[in-house]
Amino acid sequence: VQLQASGGGLVQAGGSLRLSCAASESIFNNYYMAWFRQVPGKERKFVSAINWGGGSTYYEDSVKGRFTISRDIAKNTGYLQMNVLKSEDTAPYYCAVGMVDPTSAYYAMYYWGEGTQVTVSS
Repeated sequence: VQLQASGGGLVQAGGSLRLSCAASESIFNNYYMAWFRQVPGKERKFVSAINWGGGSTYYEDSVKGRFTISRDIAKNTGYLQMNVLKSEDTAPYYCAVGMVDPTSAYYAMYYWGEGTQVTVSS
């Protein structure tokens, strides 16, 4: 499965962006599509995930209430709607597909897309 992330850009604090992650083929229902971000000098961190078949969603605490993850199964595409963006949200964002258990911080991602840069100016 190849993943293509898009939708990043430069936005002012308080603004919104919508990231997309298009998969080259169908995703298994028991897999998750997830978004991670990586600040330079730090390890990649989990942001959000959605169970592809059931639609259950998970969010890192700092984005709860501001970010919404969704997917369009027919289009093999996932989305991350980001509202009320803050300067600390600035990072390249990566989409990935694999197995996720956020409650135990377990992430086994089998496929990764290229990053899409999100820059929030204050």
